[in-house]
Amino acid sequence: MTGPQDWPLKIYRALRRARVRVVGYVPDAGHKRLIQLCRADPAMRSVALTTEEEGIGLAAGAWLGGARAALLMQSSGVGNCINALGMTAECRFPLLLLVTMRGERGEFNSWQVPMGRATASVLEGMEVKVLRAAKEKEIARKLERAIGDSFRHDRASALLIAQRVIGVKSFSGKAAK
Repeated sequence: MTGPQDWPLKIYRALRRARVRVVGYVPDAGHKRLIQLCRADPAMRSVALTTEEEGIGLAAGAWLGGARAALLMQSSGVGNCINALGMTAECRFPLLLLVTMRGERGEFNSWQVPMGRATASVLEGMEVKVLRAAKEKEIARKLERAIGDSFRHDRASALLIAQRVIGVKSFSGKAAK
């Protein structure tokens, strides 16, 4: 399926080119298609997490085993990772975070707003290099930069994908533009 929102396919292809073999995720409608693509790939190990912070340990273990990992999460999940993120800077292992943003313009769930506002500064405070894609056409270029920052420099990098790219969720569970 390709179409006007083919950013999940672009991300999947970039992960393949970067030789990412482990993908951790907490089920998320914003990453649904990307998760499906990763799960269908026999060369990738897709791991459903119960909480986002588990993904930090998953990425550390992948790195220690000689594999590259990426974590998929919503901005609200970033708050669950604060203590675990300290390990990435101290141990100097690569961590690639792909974060779908919530709490931005049009958000229906007020509980998503505080972490949505704080995501970038929280990550930066934990020494994570933050890049932001406000438009779908920016994703490929910024993802390549985040991949390079993570895997060439053994550091944590995050690509924040704006809510306007993934669509605003509604109570029906469907994304609306």
